[in-house]
Amino acid sequence: MTSIVRRKAPSFSAGAVINGEEIVENYSLDQFLGKKYVVFFFYPKDFTYVCPTEILAFQEKLAEFESRDAVVVGCSTDTPETHLAWLMTPKKNGGIEGVTYPIVADTAKTIATNFGVLAGDYGYNEEGDLEFSGVPIAMRGTFLIDKEGIVRHAVVNDFPLGRNIDDTLRLLKALQYTEKYGEVCPANWDEGKDAMKESRESVANYLANH
Repeated sequence: MTSIVRRKAPSFSAGAVINGEEIVENYSLDQFLGKKYVVFFFYPKDFTYVCPTEILAFQEKLAEFESRDAVVVGCSTDTPETHLAWLMTPKKNGGIEGVTYPIVADTAKTIATNFGVLAGDYGYNEEGDLEFSGVPIAMRGTFLIDKEGIVRHAVVNDFPLGRNIDDTLRLLKALQYTEKYGEVCPANWDEGKDAMKESRESVANYLANH
């Protein structure tokens, strides 16, 4: 599998639900080029178990992402109508009511394929019939995209493994820190901690003091 980190994020145009209540056509991340950082994440299915915990956790941290000039956008292979139904279902009934960031509908499965998170592959059998091997839904992929549309971080979890939203926020802080100060962020770096310059002397000094 070839990583898309340091490459241009795949472009797409698809249906989506915005503001938790409105279905739109031709939604694209291209609208944020030159303007916003993007946290783009995939989840397997609407009306499931681990997925709402992640989606709601992103909503809880949404103001922090937005304060750092970033937008959060979710995506699965469900339809816009299914997204909308789930968004209108109360939390007590397993829904994600109250989520306001966009959720993209990758019904053609091309977005998940291009980002490398579709849990299987299409192919042809000996009779020439199209088949799918695997599970035709997205794994838990998370992508941090800078303002130039370049993917700067990517992580993919298998279905049972929920992601850490706090770490996604930490990585956004780290990216912005490196862009601003030209330093690099060592292991477990977080806002307020020391960073390093890319030199042997800087690394030696950091290791000696930590």
